[in-house]
Amino acid sequence: MNNDLRERLLIPSDRVDILNSILMDPEMQIIDDFLAVVTKYGTPEEINAKAAQAGSLDVLMAKVKASNPDYYADLEWLIAQKENGAFVSKEAYTRNLLGDRMDKMTFNDDFAVTLEVSALQYFPWLLTAVKQTIADQTLLPGRFIRVRKMKEQEEDGDLTAVAAAMQILGASYVETLDTKGTDGSNIHLGGPATITGYFGGIGQPNGHGLKWVDEYLYYYTNYGVRQVLNINPGTVFLGYMLHRLGVDMEFKISVFMGNDNPYAAFWTLMGAKLFARDDGTTPLIGFNWSNSVGNETIEITAQFRKALGFEDVVRFEHHITETWKHIVIQPYDRRDELLDLADHVANISAKHEGADPEIDSKREYPSDILDYFRDKAEVIESGDWENMERNFLDKVNATTHTGRELTKRGLSVLAAGVHG
Repeated sequence: MNNDLRERLLIPSDRVDILNSILMDPEMQIIDDFLAVVTKYGTPEEINAKAAQAGSLDVLMAKVKASNPDYYADLEWLIAQKENGAFVSKEAYTRNLLGDRMDKMTFNDDFAVTLEVSALQYFPWLLTAVKQTIADQTLLPGRFIRVRKMKEQEEDGDLTAVAAAMQILGASYVETLDTKGTDGSNIHLGGPATITGYFGGIGQPNGHGLKWVDEYLYYYTNYGVRQVLNINPGTVFLGYMLHRLGVDMEFKISVFMGNDNPYAAFWTLMGAKLFARDDGTTPLIGFNWSNSVGNETIEITAQFRKALGFEDVVRFEHHITETWKHIVIQPYDRRDELLDLADHVANISAKHEGADPEIDSKREYPSDILDYFRDKAEVIESGDWENMERNFLDKVNATTHTGRELTKRGLSVLAAGVHG
């Protein structure tokens, strides 16, 4: 009976022909408008060449030196720490943590978990975290998420300084473009204070999908920013098409996208497969689950992620902690669930958006998702800079806590490359 029903799901090949006819139709406005934005920046090959040049460490360092000499000195210090071996090696870290137990354990790198922290709003906070990491001989996260306003950080030099620092540290990072609901594109969203409006649509209506592509190509060609956050089904599709054209862009899907069951995931990954390049790659390199998913959903999705050829390509990014205020009911701590999952589901990122709940709950100024949307000048004027930096360090500490627990179980972790 089930086999008979399964046969009914088979998709005739002529459906793909219909889709191709839409893509190839010279009168089809939805494609014409998209191509018009892309060609403003050149051919895909020219776009990639501009990005490679703009994103090279030498060019980024020169831009930092011109715009913010203090940051340039910080980057030189960072390079010196790396060259002088100030960071603990992965082997030494593991030995310090496990002692003689290490000799009896086998670590399976096929299931290594990426240590991820969000959000790295300001470059000076990264320097503070690095100094703490060196002093404590702990692991620096291998992945950083940023949600700061792009134009603001472009003006004060943070954009280039962080991009350079990520190369020096051997870490990946994601930027969040300004084309999102809080930029005024969603007329029914009154700013971060009404952020729940996101659940009726993140806020890239009408022509803002194309504006997102335009903004991406600007930062890609001028600063080499490759990975960005993606929060809307339309811009996910546009990202697929941009990559299919030959632009080497990458994106991660945000928790706000609301992928909260295996069927939502199947739909998203199906689109990725449909528009994958002939070499099997897709721009979808990070898949952030909704906070509501359980381990079974992730396990089920891992099965067809592998069948689609994406196990090594699409990372599952799972929130382990969340900001104390304005996003989830607290306490929120998924570390034990991650530990149960990590030994059999590959390519997972353990994302820490908040401190461990027992830490955050006792802070006079606990972490707050709405802080991501504040102007830097207002943060400094309010006196909240130190409080928010403390929040970020708490998140880094939560990340290292997860790293310790994984290591104790004989599970591999992916930290910044400076640890070897």
